[in-house]
Amino acid sequence: MASGAEAGGALPGAADGFAWGTPGGPHGGAYRPVAMGKRGMVATGHPLGTAAGLRVLMDGGNALDAAVAAAAVLSVVEPYESGVGGGGYLLFYDARASALHCLDYVGRSPRAMVPTQFATQDDLYRGPRGALVPAAAAGWLAALDRFGSMDRGRVLAAAVTCADDGFPLTIRNAGVIREYASLLAGDGRVARVFLPHGRPPRAGAVIRQADLAAMLRLMAEGGLEAFYRGPIAAEIARYCEESGGLLTSADLAACRVQWVEPIRGGYRDWTVALPPPPCSGFQILETLRIIEGDDLRSLGRFSAACLHLLIETMKLAIADRIAHAAVPAPPLEVLLSAEYAARQRRRIDPDRAALSEGERYARVPGKVQPGLPSIRERHTTHLDVVDRWGNIASVTQSVGDFFGAGVVAGNTGILLNNLAYWFDLNPDSPNAIGPGKGIEMPMSPCIVFRNDRPVLALGTPGGHGILETTVQILINLLDLGMNIQAAIEAPRFRTQEGRRVVMESRIPPEVRDALATLGHEIEPAGEWAAASFSLGRAQGIWIEPGSGTLMGGADPRTDGTALGW
Repeated sequence: MASGAEAGGALPGAADGFAWGTPGGPHGGAYRPVAMGKRGMVATGHPLGTAAGLRVLMDGGNALDAAVAAAAVLSVVEPYESGVGGGGYLLFYDARASALHCLDYVGRSPRAMVPTQFATQDDLYRGPRGALVPAAAAGWLAALDRFGSMDRGRVLAAAVTCADDGFPLTIRNAGVIREYASLLAGDGRVARVFLPHGRPPRAGAVIRQADLAAMLRLMAEGGLEAFYRGPIAAEIARYCEESGGLLTSADLAACRVQWVEPIRGGYRDWTVALPPPPCSGFQILETLRIIEGDDLRSLGRFSAACLHLLIETMKLAIADRIAHAAVPAPPLEVLLSAEYAARQRRRIDPDRAALSEGERYARVPGKVQPGLPSIRERHTTHLDVVDRWGNIASVTQSVGDFFGAGVVAGNTGILLNNLAYWFDLNPDSPNAIGPGKGIEMPMSPCIVFRNDRPVLALGTPGGHGILETTVQILINLLDLGMNIQAAIEAPRFRTQEGRRVVMESRIPPEVRDALATLGHEIEPAGEWAAASFSLGRAQGIWIEPGSGTLMGGADPRTDGTALGW
């Protein structure tokens, strides 16, 4: 087995994370420079989203204004990741009050969504039948009403312009459209936008979305009333009725978002805050609590011993998340306690990989069981904003799989989500499908505190992989002292069912071979897992203690961009 020094020496963060020429990349171990700023910082998955948020900050808006502006632009330029037809979570730190708030704007299932409607899980996968109530608009508008400083017309202006005038496709934009061309061709309105001339466009082509621009203008003018009880809702309901969807005018009118209390967990000298269940972010906190008892730096961050420990710890936390995330009042006090973490740590076999049921409820003989009695891909986007006053917005939102349901709701320009696909049809599952129900959701924006002061906003897309990728980046930052960009760039992995582990091949072959001798079935994902199977595409902002300098990092696995001023 390779030693920690042998396994980690050529990887990001092996030396000073703030020194020029560090192994792994010249920028303190990163291939991209860390974005720096004093007055504000925005990090999103697309340059135009970042530019929109930064413009709002430079025009005097606060972090919440900039976050909504960026989120709206991302719904235009990354329509396969998130959009008005989806939902998400927002963490907002109000610097003046030193208070952290969480907004849950994940829509609930339609009232007609009952198990007897569906023969198989795939009946929920594409088309309007698998759509939860679109709640992104409600979330954006509710957040602006409570914490915004600009009117919604100004905040949504950049998104309207991108939709109306068009935006140039990046290489990744064009690649995703090409990969999903057969899906896009199945809906006439979708095809007219994304497959002009009947074929996928090249990078650099300009995509215009006139219907979406008109809808955004109407939303800016009429707010919640226009979207959920006015002409937008009427058109969504009309389309669903005619095309076999389950959403109705009553479902849309009943849409509500919730301000909820974030959950917090300790990790060494840090406190990590996340949305509460049915968000499954507590898996992150449980994983951190279990590994807190080990010195990861001395093990060697990318040694087989350290990776085996992380993989096996994640399997234990995944089993608990599956068992408890979707049930009423999950026992978080126990799951996140030091005593329970110690008990879980004793269950790890240092010499053998355990069998996992995967990321979703399944009956697998011999699988890792939850410690207390009691799986597919999601495509998502994440963004972070810090303003000159110290306010922080951390947002993760999604439409489900790439392009959501793959259909546009009439003439609204809105791609409906397919988030109901992540319900289980098995009635024994805690996450079983049902009417008017909230879904267990892995989107987990986080804000990290030290001595009650925020030092980090972080998040990533990636379905249930969010809960593993976030842990790996936090370890890179908090244990190894990597800079934010190097921590995001560092190679990572994702556990799967059985003993499968998908792993970026920048982790040395001798380490992967050593893991295989422990029973792990390693599947290389290329040097940078930028394809449709996601190991995450993270963004983050580090607030340097003392100086207050804002350091932004964005994932090169996507079009991620961080900019500060």
